[in-house]
Amino acid sequence: MSITGTPSGVTAPLSADCTVWRNLAALLFDRIPLPVAYCDATGTIVTANQAMASEWGTLPSRLIGRRALSLFRPAGERQLDPISEALRMRRRSRYPIEVSWSTKDNTERHGEMIIDLVGEAPDTPPNLLLILRVGDQPTGPAAAQPEKAARVSDIEKRILALVAAGQTSARIAAEVGLTPDGVNYHLARLSRRWGVANRAALVARAYTKGVLAPCTWPPVPAEPPTQH
Repeated sequence: MSITGTPSGVTAPLSADCTVWRNLAALLFDRIPLPVAYCDATGTIVTANQAMASEWGTLPSRLIGRRALSLFRPAGERQLDPISEALRMRRRSRYPIEVSWSTKDNTERHGEMIIDLVGEAPDTPPNLLLILRVGDQPTGPAAAQPEKAARVSDIEKRILALVAAGQTSARIAAEVGLTPDGVNYHLARLSRRWGVANRAALVARAYTKGVLAPCTWPPVPAEPPTQH
């Protein structure tokens, strides 16, 4: 049996809506600018986004099946003790640890790994969501930075956050005090402005522009930069 209750080797039928949202989630996962990987309870990578694979100059598919601890070195072994205990007790929680790793060209890197223990049901072993925050940059060409979030009104930010959460135009309209046509007008205008063709791409572009806060659920607009 799988963790969803479906016998191994048997694929449960998905509704059209489930397929759409699964594909949307996969698109957003790959477009998140932060390196992210999803592992099973043993720490074996199930999927990783392009930003994570780029740390080793490879493709996401080539990280699948590798143990996360074969890629990262915790700053201290005792940092893993609370995570091991949480896995044993099947607790869902978040743990930051300091890690280092070596890139494909043997450049030493350091950063913080946020480990979220997540799962579908309390009686199943948690899986691991890994989010890497790089603490230093290698010498060489400057790394690409997120695009600036320009010309986005507060109402458009709220609409984008609700779209990212999977809400319909009618539900968004009720939340922000517009008509469904008004919501669609704002979405169409943003799509033209950013040169994208659908809502999935629009949400992905909102994350790369820094309009929506990363690593946050439900989605919310990013905080404006602090003025000094």
